[in-house]
Amino acid sequence: MTSALAAVLWDMDGTIVDTEDFFTDAARDIVLQSGAAWTDDIEKALVGCTMEVLAATLIAAGVDLDPRLIIDRVVGRVGEQLETAIPWKSGASELLRELRDAGVSTALVTMSPRVLVQQVVAAIPFEAFDVIVTTDDVSNGKPAPDAYLLAASLLEVDIEQCVAIEDSGPGVASAVAAGAAVIAVPLPETPLPDAGYVRWDSLVGRSAQDLALVHARARRGTPPVAHLPHRAGGGASHKTP
Repeated sequence: MTSALAAVLWDMDGTIVDTEDFFTDAARDIVLQSGAAWTDDIEKALVGCTMEVLAATLIAAGVDLDPRLIIDRVVGRVGEQLETAIPWKSGASELLRELRDAGVSTALVTMSPRVLVQQVVAAIPFEAFDVIVTTDDVSNGKPAPDAYLLAASLLEVDIEQCVAIEDSGPGVASAVAAGAAVIAVPLPETPLPDAGYVRWDSLVGRSAQDLALVHARARRGTPPVAHLPHRAGGGASHKTP
């Protein structure tokens, strides 16, 4: 096994596209239409979760609907919003393109259903990923490590040769448990695990070399938890990749 960086594994919602609010808005509408109360605790529980957890959370909040119907309604609403505009996260497409130009393997590892993933991937104006793993492909979603382990297996690389880029607590926990070197790019208020990752403010100005350095430090056993500010720019989303 080589210690060199072989692949970069990307989360989607909140990392490549700023779509967490799409899911939140759809879930809030279902809760309020059911006559239940929407709370901050519900909103926090939905960040980075699987569709099954989303449905279970809404049912626990008082929504009297079948889980499958809840999922279908949320997916339908998010899909409609993606057809109108895709809010790209700043710096993500530039880093993706640099990795592709450098010949680094990439995978998309997301708990969104494939129907939504296809909408996002189709809008990227270059072939961004060698492998795509969605919530439809694993029995145990994030924070379990299964999705990341599957992505590494499909790429035919060892997970220790990979860097994962995530934005949520469940996603970071999943990638850390799998054994990847992990970069978290969360919103400031997002709760994250206590250890096992490097934290960046944004992907703006980041390069393939930065990813290789994170990977090298992780493989040397250098304590990985750090807050490393980006070198330029901000973290706002933008409209085109």
